[in-house]
Amino acid sequence: MGINFCYKPITSRSKYSDPDLHRCYRLAGHTGRCSEFPFLEHLQQVAPKVRSKIIRDATMTTGASWKSDDAGPNRIRRWAMLLPDKTLRDQFGINMSSLKPQVVSKLREKAATYEDCMAVAKKLTFLAYGMPSAPQPPSATVAYLEALFGTLVPNSTVCLVCEKPLSFTLFRDARRGKAEIETAHSNPRLHSPDNVGFAHRSCNIAQGPLSLEEFMIGWKMF
Repeated sequence: MGINFCYKPITSRSKYSDPDLHRCYRLAGHTGRCSEFPFLEHLQQVAPKVRSKIIRDATMTTGASWKSDDAGPNRIRRWAMLLPDKTLRDQFGINMSSLKPQVVSKLREKAATYEDCMAVAKKLTFLAYGMPSAPQPPSATVAYLEALFGTLVPNSTVCLVCEKPLSFTLFRDARRGKAEIETAHSNPRLHSPDNVGFAHRSCNIAQGPLSLEEFMIGWKMF
């Protein structure tokens, strides 16, 4: 079953984004105002921090924990990292040539199109609702997500790495501001809905820069 989106442009105030790039992801022919993240409206009401995390992880890079001349921006839109150095410098004031090579490499490998980022946000929302102890989404949200990813099965979401259940309550647990659930990638250099999931923070750290396949081979050898 397919799904058709409204896809009308939505103005963005983001410093690092084309103001005409953002789109409405309500269903085509909807009534009322356009919305970029209609599938997250329920989480906005019941778990706003989870909603914010999904948007942040889906659309933003993870650079340094602070912004400085040599560390680069701590977070920037993933699709901005697809732009050439000259555009980043002239339009957004980001001088990639002044950054350390490892910083540039890290930012560039996090690049993804706007469409892929939005698809990842939907997939993460689908997985969040599939966690044990997750809130029950409205029927309209279920229908929206199931049209994209198939049947939403309660208690089905597991850690991408260790494959053990991930409870929704872990979103509330943190140590020194770090959540116990992190967004993870089977291939750390590919940001797409088929490649993304949630993982225990310890599992995500253990996987590191390796692909999940590489990590599993090394783990079995060990």
